[in-house]
This record gives sequence, C-alpha cells and structure tokens, in this order.
Amino acid sequence: MRRLLKWIGKAVLFLAIGLCLAPFVVPPFLDRIYYEGPRSDHYDGERFFNPGFPPGPPASRRGFFGRWTSGERAEWPDHVPVSQTVPPPRVEGQEMVVTWIGHATVLVQTQGLNILTDPVWSERTSPFGFIGPSRVRAPGVAFDALPRIDLVVVSHNHYDHMDTQTLGRLWERDRPLIVTSLGNDAILRGAGIESRALDWGGSVAVRPGVEVVVERVHHWSSRWGTDRNRALWSGFTVRLPGGNIFFAGDTGWGDGSWVREAAAHGAFRLAILPIGAYEPRDFMRHSHIDPEEAVRIFEMLDPTVALGMHWGTVQLTFEPIHEPPRRLAELRRERGIADGRFVATEVGASFRVPLRAPAR
Repeated sequence: MRRLLKWIGKAVLFLAIGLCLAPFVVPPFLDRIYYEGPRSDHYDGERFFNPGFPPGPPASRRGFFGRWTSGERAEWPDHVPVSQTVPPPRVEGQEMVVTWIGHATVLVQTQGLNILTDPVWSERTSPFGFIGPSRVRAPGVAFDALPRIDLVVVSHNHYDHMDTQTLGRLWERDRPLIVTSLGNDAILRGAGIESRALDWGGSVAVRPGVEVVVERVHHWSSRWGTDRNRALWSGFTVRLPGGNIFFAGDTGWGDGSWVREAAAHGAFRLAILPIGAYEPRDFMRHSHIDPEEAVRIFEMLDPTVALGMHWGTVQLTFEPIHEPPRRLAELRRERGIADGRFVATEVGASFRVPLRAPAR
C-alpha cells in the first residue's frame, strides 16, 4: 500500500508540474507551418495579414470569454427542429437551385454541377468531439441524402468552416475538386484529403466555361491558437454561364476595398453572405460583418439574389438566435430592397434563382 501511495504521489506531482509548464511548453508544439513562399502585401514570410491592417499580436480573448460567462450573451435553445430536404441528383442548364444546409454550408445546383460551400456535418465545431460549440439545428440535408458533389470551396481553417471529418467523407465518397486558399491544403493533406490551394486572385478551371476565383476578404485563421494566420482566408467567385456566384465565407468589413475587387468579377447571379455571429460589436467587428454591412456588400455586388447565412446553427457570439434575419428584414424595408432579393431562409429550405434581377 505504501508503494502504491508513493507511486500515486509521484504521478500527481508530475501532473501538477505538467499543468504548470503547459502554457510554456505546449503552444510551440501546437504551432504549424502550413505555407512557405515569397513575401507579398498580405504575407510577411511567416504569417498572413489583411492589407492595410499591419499584423500584430493576437487579440486577447480573455475579456470575450469573461463576458460570455457573465450573462451578457443571449440564451439560445438547445434544439431547433429542422425539416430536412432531399435535393435532386442534378439541376441541368441555366436553372439554379440553392439549399441552405446550415451555418456557412450551402448547396448550389446548376449547369449539371453540385457545388458545396464550407461543408460541416459534424455535431461540434471544435478540435474535440466531446466539448466545444454544438449545433442547435441539424443539417438541412442528411449527409446520405446529399447528391454527388463536384466542387467544394473551403474559405479558411476555423472549425466552423473547415470540418476535416466531413471533408474526409466527401473525399472518400465523391472525390470532388476542393478549392481553398494558401496553406489550408497542408491541413487537408494531413487528413488524407487532396485540394487546390491558391492565393487571392488565383483561379482554377472546373471545366470549360466554369472556373473558381479565390477572392480577398477580411478575416484571420487558426486551428490551435499559436498557428494564427499561418494559412490564408478567402471568399470565392464561381464563374458560370448565366451568372456568377460569390461566396464570402467569413469576413469583417475592414476598409471595404475587398468588396470592390470582388464586384469586378460580376455580374453576380447569387451572393452568399454572412449575416450572423457579430456581437459584441467592439470585439467582433474586425472578424464578422453584421446585417447592416451585409446589406452594403449586397448593394455593391448587386446580385440577382443573395442568401444570408452564418446564423442560427452554432452559437459563437452574443446576439439572439433570430436577430440576424429580423434585422435583415428591417433593413430590406428601409433600403427598398424587393422581396426575394436578399433572403434568409430556414435551414433545409431550397429556392430557385432567376437569370436576371427583377427591377428594384
């Protein structure tokens, strides 16, 4: 018994020492070099940054998490019922059918192509399966009901946008073309998934008449904290006959110049824009646009139809669950935006996008 107690005592001592050293020892091992290349206006040789916003030390999250636990955030329900849909296998020709699957995951079907944005089917958006933000809405399409996917775009490496478990299932099942931005291919390759990683402004052909352009947006990246901005973040333009698609991924407003750059790749038939995860504004404004900024982007891009996403699926910030679509509806009325031009559907809902924008 004495030897057992002595062994337990040593184990506890080593555990205590390990916990004390963890803040100093663990972070370097959690850092990763995802990309090495020449310096540019958004890469300093080690980390990426937003042009016009010089890189600096990571923002402290201590205050945010303190406010999270203090009761400042709105309470969300644990579960919201979802009516799942079964999409058609293909949508041919100029017809375009859009299904919001949840958060930033959208299925676009047109020209015989099935296009998927930031696919996440996992229960949690976290490096761990047992802790971290969990979804309150199930995916609007069950994974097994998903048609064969031809093209996937992955905007950046945050867990609510890059879900390697889901991407691995898609890769194993369909072998789609996966397009992302610099450095993210290293993360995916580590999970056995092949992808094409490009810098802002780069493009890749999907087939004749269809290509993906990697667009600049205003955000940041990290998987483990100390690997902050080792990989690039982006939006995408998918050039298609009959009108282009713009997918913003995650973005703050920044100085707004990135919107003008993207607008040059119109005319847009569909814009997929985030409208949620924006409060408290003093903390989130550099990372996520709010509904007012989403409307500004909508007006600059002038798509036939826009879909508001990135709300109501996983609670990442403080606003009430239904506030983003409510504020969007108010802004549509104030700005005189016609019904059906900037929509916020329920998860699982599908809608058709006409070829030309109706008169405003």
